[in-house]
Amino acid sequence: MANVKAPATADHGIGKVAVIGAGTMGHGIAQVAAMASHDTVLCDVDAAQLERALARIETTLDKGVRLGKVAASARDGALARLAGTGGPREAVDGADLVIEAVPEEMALKRRIFAEVEAAAPSGAILATNTSSLSVTEMGAALTAPHRFLGLHFFNPVHIMALVEVVKGNATDPAVVDRCLAFVHGLGKEPIVVADSPGFASSRLGIVLGLEAIRMVEAGVASPEDIDKAMVLGYRHPMGPLRLTDLVGLDVRLGIARYLHESLGSEAFRPPALLERMVAKGRLGKKAGRGFYDWDSRP
Repeated sequence: MANVKAPATADHGIGKVAVIGAGTMGHGIAQVAAMASHDTVLCDVDAAQLERALARIETTLDKGVRLGKVAASARDGALARLAGTGGPREAVDGADLVIEAVPEEMALKRRIFAEVEAAAPSGAILATNTSSLSVTEMGAALTAPHRFLGLHFFNPVHIMALVEVVKGNATDPAVVDRCLAFVHGLGKEPIVVADSPGFASSRLGIVLGLEAIRMVEAGVASPEDIDKAMVLGYRHPMGPLRLTDLVGLDVRLGIARYLHESLGSEAFRPPALLERMVAKGRLGKKAGRGFYDWDSRP
């Protein structure tokens, strides 16, 4: 549904936010939550990863101040509201909303939510940032699946406006309404989608990205020219191959495999080129090289 309006009341009752997983998406979600005046705890069992994530948030906010896009007082307030911890139980203590942002592995996510549900307040909303996995299946292991849903943010979180609010089969409509108000409070635009493989955004975006990779594989055009076609011809903010580099080729491959298996459509079969690039460690920007050479960029 397009142009989702915020519920009539702005009182969504969400104060403290806990984010589980301090990777690219997790630290971005924590940043926007803290900027929106929520007391925020970012959690990761990897101490080094957590330290890098907190440092990156500070660096991003400092850059915003230098560019005149963030007030110094807003940066200082966000950093004061942000904390880090290595313990999920400590992170969710007193939380009104818990957002999981760990790698796209169903077993891992279900293990985390079993621990989170046992430790979080009984009224806390539990949300997954998954971009493609079944919200209904993930929530089935919970004792209270009615308070569980998907909140799919986009990278980079502090810039991208869209958030998919994904309803599981058991999700309480009141929980959806509270999360719509929360997302609006972050200054973002939600869409509501039913739980279906790939939801709306991943299902469409993966098809475009995989076809672009097949075009490179077939020698139709260079990655730069394929991307230019979509940017200039269709007004996309960036081309599908550059976006694949930013998301991570390994992440895209995992989603493609899942959608191919779930939907049974050849449109989602991973191209051989994608399989080879991942096997060689050409994972995109995070590895320095994918369809583009990021190490040589300023």
